[in-house]
Amino acid sequence: MDLKAIKTEKDVIEALRDKTQFERDVLVATFKIPKGKVSTYKRIAEKVGKPKAYRAVANALHKNPLSPVVPCHRVVGSDGSFGGDKKGAEWRRNMVKKEGIPIRNGKVKISDEILY
Repeated sequence: MDLKAIKTEKDVIEALRDKTQFERDVLVATFKIPKGKVSTYKRIAEKVGKPKAYRAVANALHKNPLSPVVPCHRVVGSDGSFGGDKKGAEWRRNMVKKEGIPIRNGKVKISDEILY
């Protein structure tokens, strides 16, 4: 799969046709997070109509085959933390930092200005 060919929401949906509807919904919602913004697992769960499914959101993002086109690095815990293994968390932290997201004590400094 050529990630460079994925430009639109329709392209994302087509590239994810082998995923479940929930996984597609999560990855499409994540695709919409603009550079310089972050969302939380809980907010994504709410956007896809499954407000209590934040752990399932994290699991779907963990299996994201379209990273970094679908920017799962922009999704953090409600406290601004980066979940998952240490190496992956460090990579995601560095990615959002490069995008101008404020980091304090290893976590995103959550504010209305950066929340999507």
